[in-house]
Amino acid sequence: MTWLITGGAGYIGAHVVRAMSEDGRGVVVLDDLSTGDAARLPAGVPLVTGSTLDRPLLDRVLAEHGVTGVLHIAAKKQVGESVEQPLRYYRENVEGLRTVLEAAVAAGVRSFLLSSSAAVYGMPDVETVTEDTPCLPMSPYGETKLAGEWLVRATGRAHGMGTVALRYFNVAGAATAELGDPGVFNLVPMVFERLAAGLPPRVFGADYPTPDGTCVRDYIHIADVASAHVAAVRRLEADPDGEVRLTLNIGRGEGVSVREMLDAIGRVTGLDTTAETVPRRAGDPARVVASADLIAKELGWTAEHDLESMVSSAWSGWQQRHPGGAG
Repeated sequence: MTWLITGGAGYIGAHVVRAMSEDGRGVVVLDDLSTGDAARLPAGVPLVTGSTLDRPLLDRVLAEHGVTGVLHIAAKKQVGESVEQPLRYYRENVEGLRTVLEAAVAAGVRSFLLSSSAAVYGMPDVETVTEDTPCLPMSPYGETKLAGEWLVRATGRAHGMGTVALRYFNVAGAATAELGDPGVFNLVPMVFERLAAGLPPRVFGADYPTPDGTCVRDYIHIADVASAHVAAVRRLEADPDGEVRLTLNIGRGEGVSVREMLDAIGRVTGLDTTAETVPRRAGDPARVVASADLIAKELGWTAEHDLESMVSSAWSGWQQRHPGGAG
């Protein structure tokens, strides 16, 4: 089989491309390179530069490469930006996905894997979030991901296409330093940026109903995220009748508080991570931790990397991109 991976030159996408290639699968990447980087791709992987909104381009790529499965990662993904630009997010994330699905159906594609997000859950008031936890997204970004899941499931059911949606929790780390996260939108790179500037990390609220008063999240190593995609692809490939309909969390099932993450960063970097406490951010839930039971049952997958591995690999990636900085 040959898989089209949209957004395959991005932070998550490039890890998935590498894992798929190493597992012996044919891969072609479509990426508009707005945030992706062609240098991230393994040698020999074809890259088509373009948009998921370009139906003629999609038709050509699917036909020329004999694509039999699609792994859709391409999306705009900044929560705050989605609040400011909802029309853009719905166009890119929902209409872009609809266009890819339409082309896939026309090409007779039998397998479709969607990159989704824990943002579909909003602020769940539960100890661990299962796939049956009610979805109440709190941003246009989360809404587009949930709408995307509905669209993929309905299309699969209507056209005999096996479908899987993977809901990522908090992704961190790097499989290799050159594949490190180039963005500064998540906790770990945000702390690195503050430390590199000689500033204390910020804690947004220390009065939450958690053991140390700071928010608790489920952090998952990007290499584990990539391996989960490979496991899902194997399941889809073993489904010639297009009957698979799965929605699965990708997490470790283990909560880590902001203070615990700062302590881990301090251990890895040797830097002082004593934090400055600032007011809470609107919409930050106290605790969001995945139940990873269903993905273990359905795909036989469990996370392999621990917190120290995430932080140390992320730090190596940061240092490679910022030589001469802190550390």
